[in-house]
Amino acid sequence: MSGRILVTGATGFLGGAVLRRLGVRGIGQGRDVQRLAMLSDQGLQTVRWSLPDPAPEAEMPEDISAIVHAAGLSAPFGPAASFHRVNVLGTEAVLDFARARRIRRVVFVSSPSVYFALRDQLNVSEDMVLPRPFNAYAASKRAAERRVIGTREVGPVILRPRGLYGPGDTALLPRLLCAASDRALPRFRDGRARIDLTYIDDVVAAVLAALDAGPVVTGRVYNISGGEVLSIRNIVEDACARSGIPPRWRDLPLAPALLAARAAEAVALMRPGQPEPAITRYALGLFAYAQSLNISRAREELGWSPRVSFAEGLDRTFAAKGAT
Repeated sequence: MSGRILVTGATGFLGGAVLRRLGVRGIGQGRDVQRLAMLSDQGLQTVRWSLPDPAPEAEMPEDISAIVHAAGLSAPFGPAASFHRVNVLGTEAVLDFARARRIRRVVFVSSPSVYFALRDQLNVSEDMVLPRPFNAYAASKRAAERRVIGTREVGPVILRPRGLYGPGDTALLPRLLCAASDRALPRFRDGRARIDLTYIDDVVAAVLAALDAGPVVTGRVYNISGGEVLSIRNIVEDACARSGIPPRWRDLPLAPALLAARAAEAVALMRPGQPEPAITRYALGLFAYAQSLNISRAREELGWSPRVSFAEGLDRTFAAKGAT
């Protein structure tokens, strides 16, 4: 693809990884001045744009030909208005800019949270009838997807990558390791919980494949994952082994834990700012149920396949951590 590629959310984990892979072909959007300066120090071009404000046209290069929309607010709990502002109105602002510039490819990074329910869901395809959104984050991503798919003139492609990890991750593995070091982790349903994760380089490769694909993929949605369905116990214990943390497990009944989490969420909703409670039903669901994505569509239509196993991804992640 000729021309420059605008990457929103470039100060975040995935957006930054995409921008670094693009190099001089990319321009990174963000709102944090210090983080944008860090990217500039790496020789990357950036623009300060506080979504959902209109784009600062005077600062935008004229040769932008595509957009990777990776900016967003991701959390298992929080005020619905905050998710709507960032994930829905922010997406609308990006689409407005794309229409004004007559851009012909927008790759939107969504989330498999739109599939989530408190039950086992293995080999989920993109054609699954979506359940009622489980939380405000999932609702905002689903609403944003509808707006993206409805803007056909910008050549939309939607990716739903699962469980991103790798060097620079500040969410998935760090949160797991922090929890494992603080307390015994819950084991529900005899430890049957499983999930598929995705190494950051594989997600970046999927983004690039979507950028390079022809018009036949316009309006399509693609699941992205590492293709390995791993037990939660093995994920935790393998990560802990590399960190020198001895994990502890506690067998618990699921139903009372979900009731306690629901109560904690109800209290949090009444507090100023609706802070995330120590326990959420979404987090318990990840520790209780088996979930995986069918990635055959991405293999067949984008020519993409995951290349990095979880074992290799952990090795790369902790090797990079040790080098810093």
